[in-house]
Amino acid sequence: MWFFARDPVRDFPFELIPEPPEGGLPGPWALHRGRKKATGSPVSIFVYDVKPGAEEQTQVAKAAFKRFKTLRHPNILAYIDGLETEKCLHVVTEAVTPLGIYLKARVEAGGLKELEISWGLHQIVKALSFLVNDCSLIHNNVCMAAVFVDRAGEWKLGGLDYMYSAQGNGGGPPRKGIPELEQYDPPELADSSGRVVREKWSADMWRLGCLIWEVFNGPLPRAAALRNPGKIPKTLVPHYCELVGANPKVRPNPARFLQNCRAPGGFMSNRFVETNLFLEEIQIKEPAEKQKFFQELSKSLDAFPEDFCRHKVLPQLLTAFEFGNAGAVVLTPLFKVGKFLSAEEYQQKIIPVVVKMFSSTDRAMRIRLLQQMEQFIQYLDEPTVNTQIFPHVVHGFLDTNPAIREQTVKSMLLLAPKLNEANLNVELMKHFARLQAKDEQGPIRCNTTVCLGKIGSYLSASTRHRVLTSAFSRATRDPFAPSRVAGVLGFAATHNLYSMNDCAQKILPVLCGLTVDPEKSVRDQAFKAIRSFLSKLESVSEDPTQLEEVETNIPQRPTPEAPTPVPATPTTSGHWETQEEDKDTAEDSSTADRWDDEDWGSLEQEAESVLAQQDDWSTGGQVSRASQVSNSDHKSSKSPESDWSSWEAEGSWEQGWQEPSSQEPPPDGTRLASEYNWGGPESSDKGDPFATLSARPSTQPRPDSWGEDNWEGLETDSRQVKAELARKKREERRREMEAKRAERKVAKGPMKLGARKLD
Repeated sequence: MWFFARDPVRDFPFELIPEPPEGGLPGPWALHRGRKKATGSPVSIFVYDVKPGAEEQTQVAKAAFKRFKTLRHPNILAYIDGLETEKCLHVVTEAVTPLGIYLKARVEAGGLKELEISWGLHQIVKALSFLVNDCSLIHNNVCMAAVFVDRAGEWKLGGLDYMYSAQGNGGGPPRKGIPELEQYDPPELADSSGRVVREKWSADMWRLGCLIWEVFNGPLPRAAALRNPGKIPKTLVPHYCELVGANPKVRPNPARFLQNCRAPGGFMSNRFVETNLFLEEIQIKEPAEKQKFFQELSKSLDAFPEDFCRHKVLPQLLTAFEFGNAGAVVLTPLFKVGKFLSAEEYQQKIIPVVVKMFSSTDRAMRIRLLQQMEQFIQYLDEPTVNTQIFPHVVHGFLDTNPAIREQTVKSMLLLAPKLNEANLNVELMKHFARLQAKDEQGPIRCNTTVCLGKIGSYLSASTRHRVLTSAFSRATRDPFAPSRVAGVLGFAATHNLYSMNDCAQKILPVLCGLTVDPEKSVRDQAFKAIRSFLSKLESVSEDPTQLEEVETNIPQRPTPEAPTPVPATPTTSGHWETQEEDKDTAEDSSTADRWDDEDWGSLEQEAESVLAQQDDWSTGGQVSRASQVSNSDHKSSKSPESDWSSWEAEGSWEQGWQEPSSQEPPPDGTRLASEYNWGGPESSDKGDPFATLSARPSTQPRPDSWGEDNWEGLETDSRQVKAELARKKREERRREMEAKRAERKVAKGPMKLGARKLD
């Protein structure tokens, strides 16, 4: 019976990637890129092939293998696994790159910042301090070939081949026999008399000075070049000179060297080093310290290396949220770091956290998520939005805090393209109806109208027919003037969604009523809208063949694209225009784009601008109107779409989003929107003829005017008013008849039974 011996290399859980080894290692080891067989995660594998006649080198390699397994420190190359056979030695570590190769690549990419170098040297010196002060070990091989860089840009100390004990119980330092390494030995080693007084760290600190010189100036040609600091920063030069001094006795201990460089104004005294030191000790920091750190972190991330943000800051942010109860303060730096991730990484690392955050009851968390939604909305797929995010977001419509209600409305611009039919056409419309009809904040009612105009193309055809006309008509009756303007602009932004019958029978009557509005800004927008709708109707009247084309080209809901990393901006009404024929796209673009380019303005500034626009109707207003009429006559031969474009060019879309007032008391002298005398005579010094018109009622709409919070309520208002008037007339007629009968009885007296009334 034959027995086959198992191959330990084949059974090893790690494998080499078939490519040449990385260079930069003058010692006996060869560095290869590798991966774990089970997961494919990247690793680095140091390989030493046992050769006949190289027993001394083999012993050095085996000693290094042992050191790797026993030494554990954050700044020393991390050992993962190892394999020792008669033919080879394998040491598996975290995935790293030799410092020489890393620096060369960074120089080609634009250079390495001093911030990164300061932290990298800090790590190497800290590793030396650990070895000499805590372990009584001399590294004996500090040089460029012994330093490695991981994927986060962290510098790690390796090259443990020639390490020996500082206490002398393990013999003297091993012989290197490699000229490339021996050039870093300090000059006192050439003195065999033993009379030179030195510290146990003196040789390693000399080699540290050589490393610093090479980092800033390139490969060291000879020891005499150390006398010229070259490109070493001025803040580091004094401490560097201590390291390469001829007297080994005055070379500082690694711990003291760090202390000197960390002094105020020192080379290692900067925000990047401080951030790294805090992250290393974040687990033992107080909650208040963590809150302050995360609040200030986002300001510094722009100056930090991208790899550092992705691989060191991001894991700490995720850990702080999951286990540290950091709350909303991690959101800003989290999304800032998220910009460095690929779409796949974002889905794996950020989106699960975002989904969990939306279920939080913390108001600060919710409002920050809504404010920064544009940074992650493109990575959310439709099922996630409809089942895990939207059900939590809609609670914001009912929140008692106006700021949360406002941000919830704004967020619908981003969520609407990803909502399903039920959430968009039923649930969202129910909340919009409630806000527009009942919310006590005028700016929120205004913003709801604006948002509805922007998402109108995503509604189903039946919902558009049922909702848009009623909603914008409702807005034109709002006591808050910017809401009435928003209603007019809403009709304009969605003009291509209405049939000709709706334009003539439903929209124009509403707009005509606004031509005598107490506010001039409302009147101006109403006149422009009326001219545009009339031009459209006139064009169809002149050429009836256009009717079918216009009404069949009403755009349907666009199909949202797959969640790919695209610019996170609201879908503009320019999208709506592209559903029509290509020949109309250029003419409609101005109308669409200007609607979506509006900013979320200030309530106070908007209210002041509305009041300031009450100019003299009989002077400047008439001149402006006359010029507009002449322009409309001049353009009568053009298509109606050109009128929409010209209207946009006149700047009619400058009405911004409104900011709701907070629950804090307003400053002295500030009046609420409901307290403004929108039509009083004092609002104009020139005797506006519309100033005598009564202001619109400032009371809130009747709660039952919308029925069960649906959009048909507005259409039934006129019927209810007519029925009420008819009932009153019947009641008055009945009272008149009863009064006449009573007068006849008093005049003629009671009639006898059976008597006949004589005329």
